[in-house]
Amino acid sequence: MTKIQLFYEDIQPLKTNKTYIKNQISRVILSENKLIGNISVIFCSDYYLLEMNKQYLEHNYFTDVITFDFVEETVISGDIFISIDRVRDNAHLYDTTVIHELFRVIFHGVLHLIGYNDKTNDEIKIMREKEDFYLQDVVFEGLKI
Repeated sequence: MTKIQLFYEDIQPLKTNKTYIKNQISRVILSENKLIGNISVIFCSDYYLLEMNKQYLEHNYFTDVITFDFVEETVISGDIFISIDRVRDNAHLYDTTVIHELFRVIFHGVLHLIGYNDKTNDEIKIMREKEDFYLQDVVFEGLKI
């Protein structure tokens, strides 16, 4: 059985529509002609994600998202860890709403699982275009965190 689950580590649960988040993740995966496997989205603090960044990636800096890929062929599975602290800071930095930035980061993590990267300038450009494309169909009205 395939499923998308949301979890919280060291933060209070978000007040947003969890079913809507799961449906948006499904939409992105299916639009990329992939199958939905087991996906966990774990919302956490900066410090929780910093420790993961150090432990698993040997990076000593804050980040907004880390993905762990368990993809098998076309079945998209994995863990997506998202720092809500970083999402809030980035929303302020990029002059957008927190909920808009949250969906951008969720889509970013899902796109990584699908196979998109962001190491080179060309890859970053494609990633941003994909994020923007999928953000166009999100109905933000009434959504909050």
